[in-house]
Amino acid sequence: MRWDGQSVTADDGALPGLGRAGLGRTVTTPDFAGVTFHEVLARSALSKVPGESLPFRWTVNPYRGCLHRCVYCFARPTHRYLDLDPGDDFDRQIVVKTNVAEVLRAELSRPSWCHEPVALGTNTDPYQRAEGRYRLMPGIVDALASSGTPFSVLTKGTLLRRDLPTLADAAREVDVRAAVSVAVLDPELQQSLEPGTPTARARLDLVRAVRDAGLPCRVMVAPVLPWLTDSTAHLEGLLDQVVAAGATGATVLPLTLRPGAREWFLAWLARERPRLVAGYRRVYGSGTTASRGYRSWLAARVRPLLAARGLDRDTEEGAPRFVPRDPARSGRPAPRAAPAGPTLF
Repeated sequence: MRWDGQSVTADDGALPGLGRAGLGRTVTTPDFAGVTFHEVLARSALSKVPGESLPFRWTVNPYRGCLHRCVYCFARPTHRYLDLDPGDDFDRQIVVKTNVAEVLRAELSRPSWCHEPVALGTNTDPYQRAEGRYRLMPGIVDALASSGTPFSVLTKGTLLRRDLPTLADAAREVDVRAAVSVAVLDPELQQSLEPGTPTARARLDLVRAVRDAGLPCRVMVAPVLPWLTDSTAHLEGLLDQVVAAGATGATVLPLTLRPGAREWFLAWLARERPRLVAGYRRVYGSGTTASRGYRSWLAARVRPLLAARGLDRDTEEGAPRFVPRDPARSGRPAPRAAPAGPTLF
């Protein structure tokens, strides 16, 4: 395992320190059979997103690896950095940044911090089952809100419900947005693709709970899988339930297959849906994204479905308004709201 050089004084810009000084302990427990937790001390909490392809520049990821075990997860290749396997190890070797809230609080207090929006859940899910054990998110949310930093949370984990009062309190200080990922309605297919996740019904109930708490909540219909979840019937049925749950909008995105995730997903496909392998090779070739033709076809199919249901825009009625705090009271510059206009969240 690539622990050498990963001390708390060494930082790769996104990962926790994993060397002799950084690795606190390795934990196994009967409550998480077959799973190993590597508790580490992180030198940094904020990670800057390279380029301008996403509508946010900063993320916080308290965990590395994910107990959701989604066979298509785009974050799987990140485990290779530690000489861990992006397949089974990603599902079972979980890195936990136990001091992430304290480090984040220190970073947000720096005079150079400009209170830009921070996205949570853009790599691995902050509300995966491990969060029930480690309870890192309440400290992260408090650090962001008390510093005047707007933020968003993306999750498949219904554990977010535990923190709804904390998130509602934070929304009185800064702009807070939530998004829940729901991509597959069929229970059998969903459990095959995402064996560690709550059901689609449970996640839609989470959307209702978020909205009842007064927070805006989008649904990420992602990833859409060719020949498995891209039919008009499936998309209409899912979007109808998204509307019924009270979501403020929806974003539909096709599957991406990064190296590492690609091999793991195609192995699942060959095992579970072998007749589709040739079609996926045509649509994806040797690349990461679906062909331009498929993406255009899916966009044309989805556009009228979203528009007919009012899901192609955020309906923020009843959502908390961003109210800057008095900088004279806080001793810090007034925080900024999340950027206007369409976003992933």
